[in-house]
Amino acid sequence: MVERTDDGRWIVVDGRKWRATDPLIPEDEAAVLRRWLMAARRDVGTAKKASDEDAEKAARARVHAAKTALGERGPAWWEQPDDDRRARWSEGLRRAEQEGFDGAG
Repeated sequence: MVERTDDGRWIVVDGRKWRATDPLIPEDEAAVLRRWLMAARRDVGTAKKASDEDAEKAARARVHAAKTALGERGPAWWEQPDDDRRARWSEGLRRAEQEGFDGAG
């Protein structure tokens, strides 16, 4: 179980705080975004091993997009209106789909 701060905005891993995923995201959609994030992270590793700087840059951009869609980067989700929060993760899901990521896990 991941430790959370009392306000639920942060998780604590090895004593370090990280922004928590936006709890407003429906679990099935958050799961797709997490799978997209993990795929992008794997692609970063593959590109680094191949010394492919362009592929690494593209994969890192996908990592950033997925983390932003999850609310872990960008504007703090607790400061955004619900409509903006929905738009943020919906845009992430659209981008993942446009890139050919089907979300099947």
